[in-house]
Amino acid sequence: MTYQAPYKDMQLLVAQAYQQQGLDACESLDGFDPELANAVMEEAAKFATGVLAPLNAVGDVQGCRFEDGKVITPDGWRDAYQQFAESGWIGLALPEAFGGQGLPKYIAQPVNEMWLSANLAFVMFQALAQGGSEILLNFANKSIQERYLPNIVSGDWTVAMALTEPNAGSDLGALNTKAIPQADNTYKIKGQKIFITYGDHDLTDNIAHLVLARTPDAPAGSRGISLFIVPKYRVGDDGALGEFNDVRCTGMEHKMGLHGSPTCSISYGDQDDCIGELVGELNQGLQAMFVLMNEARLSCGLQGVALGELGYQRALEYAQERTQGANSEGEKVAIVEHADVKRMLLEMRSETFALRALGYQIAAQIDATEAAHDSSKKDRVALLTPIFKAFATERANVMAGQVVQVFGGMGFVEETGVAQIMRDARVTTIYEGTTGIQARDLMFRKVRGDQGRTVTELLAEITRLIQPFEADDEFASMATETQLVVTKVTSLLDSHLLNLNADHDGLLAVSVPFLEAMGILCCTWQIFNVLAYQQTQDTVDEPYMQNIKALAAFYGAYRLPCALAALKVVENAGLGLSKYKF
Repeated sequence: MTYQAPYKDMQLLVAQAYQQQGLDACESLDGFDPELANAVMEEAAKFATGVLAPLNAVGDVQGCRFEDGKVITPDGWRDAYQQFAESGWIGLALPEAFGGQGLPKYIAQPVNEMWLSANLAFVMFQALAQGGSEILLNFANKSIQERYLPNIVSGDWTVAMALTEPNAGSDLGALNTKAIPQADNTYKIKGQKIFITYGDHDLTDNIAHLVLARTPDAPAGSRGISLFIVPKYRVGDDGALGEFNDVRCTGMEHKMGLHGSPTCSISYGDQDDCIGELVGELNQGLQAMFVLMNEARLSCGLQGVALGELGYQRALEYAQERTQGANSEGEKVAIVEHADVKRMLLEMRSETFALRALGYQIAAQIDATEAAHDSSKKDRVALLTPIFKAFATERANVMAGQVVQVFGGMGFVEETGVAQIMRDARVTTIYEGTTGIQARDLMFRKVRGDQGRTVTELLAEITRLIQPFEADDEFASMATETQLVVTKVTSLLDSHLLNLNADHDGLLAVSVPFLEAMGILCCTWQIFNVLAYQQTQDTVDEPYMQNIKALAAFYGAYRLPCALAALKVVENAGLGLSKYKF
């Protein structure tokens, strides 16, 4: 089975996000309308299906090889990369001034989803190129921008993000990589980094490493971290490649999944001859790197959507072909006719649809923020980012398990290929900040950090949206239950989440259940949003919308009640934690 982009869903949700976020009123986005988005998506769908999807299993089976200190990518990877770069896909949402196409994120979002569904391991360099370029645009000096950005945007060079060290994982303040200032304003870099995605490969002539390090007189902890650009091969003043820069791959991780994506250990300055340039101000490295990390976190959430879609397509096709059991008349039927299989399929379909809608709205909100400098949308994006990243990836893992379940015993063997989805999905809840880290960020920075202002505004918006549905016979019950969830969250804000006397460890312990509840609520919000949007349209595809309504009713019946259960856990914050001795 070859992946097919869910074009109809994408077209609907892109047009909706464009209108609802007011992008049609942004002068800087003139001409970047849904008609253009549709044309771009059509071309992207062809590339995803025709070039990337056939290589997905190849990458999984072959993986990358580490030979004589070099990383060799799977068969077909280099040719596909050249096609990808020459077609301009890397610079899709990057500035025209440096060779990009300058498209807004709301158009890039569905395109990126297609890449991620078709071949996640292959396109992991894409978010790095996007985020790395944004760092250089916002923090690097003109010389660095002119020498690096055209090559990154064109795909001639790739970007690697070097944060993690053997003894400094999520705690970046503990990193030890050193940056020693030189007379020519460069720095000698010396240290070890691990878990570096595309840290080394054979796809391009150069790799620009964005490395977190500390100078000799830097303050301790995260306050003393600076960011440096460290190329594998040195870059001259004219942008030409020079000599090897003492950036060495010392090994490659043998991972559970994403076999086609090289995850490297890198040594900087093994021969004391590694040179880097400062990006931004000294000791402000985390501020710059968070630009890339936020981009990566939104990309991770989209990975959850993409894997959910891929799994749903595989499971649906198998369920329609596999005959087993009989109906009430004794006739053999495909397993798609069995109620429990229908439940699993519709859970995948509804969750993926709702999370896709959420991701597209976030992308359009970012466009609106940048175009209109609307701080309210910026705060909303900051609130939704950890929810989207963590909830979408957690649900992707659940959906991957459901795909295997639909396949039954055949899902447990590698020949069907669905085990790859489960293996590839597993890391998405871990990298770019684990689910626990996202939940802590949501609880303490995004909710308590502004005394609940942004989340309260979101809850009020959800209430306004669902009120008309309380008089709708088809969705009155779902609207009422959604309001119960909103009311419960509001109550918990007062009693627990914003309570200055609340037990810190207790809140930490229930931060993931709180995020889960907010994830379900946000999915419900987006489903109602689609229903409301369709009521404003002059022409509606009735058979399609009947399925969307059935999807909505299912989500309200099967998934929405789980939000109240998760909030009950939040209400019991801290119980048992201090008494159990490990």
